[in-house]
Amino acid sequence: MELLLPLVTFAFVASITPGPNNVMLSASGVAFGLQRTLPHLAGVSVGFLLLLVVCGSGVGAVLVEFPSAALALKAFGTVYLLYLGWRLRNALASRSGDVAARPLTFTEAVAFQFVNPKGWLMAVTAMSVFVPDWEPRWLAIGTVCSVFWIVNLPCVCTWAALGARLKHWLTDERRQRLLGGVLAVLTVYSVVAMWQ
Repeated sequence: MELLLPLVTFAFVASITPGPNNVMLSASGVAFGLQRTLPHLAGVSVGFLLLLVVCGSGVGAVLVEFPSAALALKAFGTVYLLYLGWRLRNALASRSGDVAARPLTFTEAVAFQFVNPKGWLMAVTAMSVFVPDWEPRWLAIGTVCSVFWIVNLPCVCTWAALGARLKHWLTDERRQRLLGGVLAVLTVYSVVAMWQ
């Protein structure tokens, strides 16, 4: 398959660069540790795989065919991501007495993939550019989904592990606020990059 190397390259670059999932996984790793972040991590992985399947089944083509639907998704995703960025700025500060704080659940992380504009962009691009001209078509789509999942999973794991590793460095509240600010800026950056 001559598209394999370009697909792997695209999947790696799209998966490892800062985006809403990676920023949220890092923040969760810092706030809750890697073990408590695992359901969130699994939800991202499974949810994005489902999003790939949905785009491969033709929904992605609808977004390409109807730019107004894509624009509405992008606008909704932008508002939601800016809200997340606003919350991330203080998310890592010490929470004495805040018993309600918890990482995203598996189901919440799966659902988030369907409002994540970067995820839609990645999935639509993968399905419109990299699906080989094979029969049966489900095999071609399944191959792209499998390759993307194999590349994506270690990338998102890296971000969660990085956050968990930084947890030990973040005993000082100033550092917590600094990293929270950096994560908020990265979230805003992902919104800006999405519109270019």
